[in-house]
Amino acid sequence: MAGTAIRGRLRWLLAEAAELVEETPEVRSIVLDAPGWPGHLPGQHVDIRLTAEDGYQAQRSYSIATPAEDERLTLTVERVPDGEASTYLLDELQIGDRFELRGPIGGYFVWTPEIGGPLLLIGAGSGIVPLMAMIRHRVRSQSSLPVHLLVSSRSWDQVIYRAELERLGSEGNDPRVVHTLTRTQPPGWTGYRRRVDREMIGEVAPPPMERPLCYVCGPTGFVEAVATSLVDLGHDPARVKTERFGPTGGNG
Repeated sequence: MAGTAIRGRLRWLLAEAAELVEETPEVRSIVLDAPGWPGHLPGQHVDIRLTAEDGYQAQRSYSIATPAEDERLTLTVERVPDGEASTYLLDELQIGDRFELRGPIGGYFVWTPEIGGPLLLIGAGSGIVPLMAMIRHRVRSQSSLPVHLLVSSRSWDQVIYRAELERLGSEGNDPRVVHTLTRTQPPGWTGYRRRVDREMIGEVAPPPMERPLCYVCGPTGFVEAVATSLVDLGHDPARVKTERFGPTGGNG
């Protein structure tokens, strides 16, 4: 099983799109066959490299959405305004098309049942991707560690993995899945309807005395605010792990 990876020691592999899943109007999951893939841990990511016919190349990083047990690799890509890589991956990539990738990358923002819990996962937008890999790994490994997931989305239609989250949240309420919709809400919505704040975290999170492992992923401002709130609420800073990306909510 892969652990921490150093970019300079990784080699580029050729991956082929085997399945395309439209998660939302602006988000697509790409299921890949990647011969030679060494395996990964939930929370890691990959670099991908796209090469045009004229030789022009674009390179981006994307979190891995699949649990460690899957033979295929899934990347979930959110459209970035004017993003050349995400535009190609969402609008032009077809089943059978190939591109290069290398990984896995990252050893800090990972989780396996051996690391322990309980887990508090907080994500905004496509920040849910590595957190979903952790949840899927927990299910596949049949771990009984408690999991609390707080997901911030702009609207109900923009909740990534919505059907899967609804199913998971209804199965004995474990993992506990809580949504907040920051811009628009469907008729009859009774959940949170604001940005994640200290009060919301206090209502959703396990108490600090339970020493949860906290994983926070999303745009930089979101991650910094949530991490600060967690510490202010009494959570151990050493047990708060963060992964962040640019203000656009994606990597291009």
